[in-house]
Amino acid sequence: MKNLLRDPRFRSRSLAEAVGRAGFRKWYERELLSSHAHMVLAFLSLVAVFGALEAAREAALGERLVNTVYVLLSAAIGAWALRRYFFLLSRAEDVANQAQCEGCGEYGRFKVVGGSEAEAQVCCHRCHHRWVISTVG
Repeated sequence: MKNLLRDPRFRSRSLAEAVGRAGFRKWYERELLSSHAHMVLAFLSLVAVFGALEAAREAALGERLVNTVYVLLSAAIGAWALRRYFFLLSRAEDVANQAQCEGCGEYGRFKVVGGSEAEAQVCCHRCHHRWVISTVG
């Protein structure tokens, strides 16, 4: 059986790989959509917490314990989703703030020429100016 963690379809891509494969605009759009999907999950988890709390008010002791587990599980999922939302959104915004060429002012029109896990070396399509886009503060 093939190890799923080594399968390139399932491992997370570096910034240079992801932007180089999809292009900056599509990558940015996907990051925003993914982050907002996590925000929706956080909201639905909050609804689940309130629903489980409401159900626990009028339940017997055994059902209250089950509802308490539901509350804790929903709260944990909601906290994870909210944290992931903020991470994805801030990363996308950090990269977008660096996507303008300093040479000619062209925004988001570049090709990836190299990079590592947290940064991408890019070259402007218009003036061929090179710079580094980094996700590390």
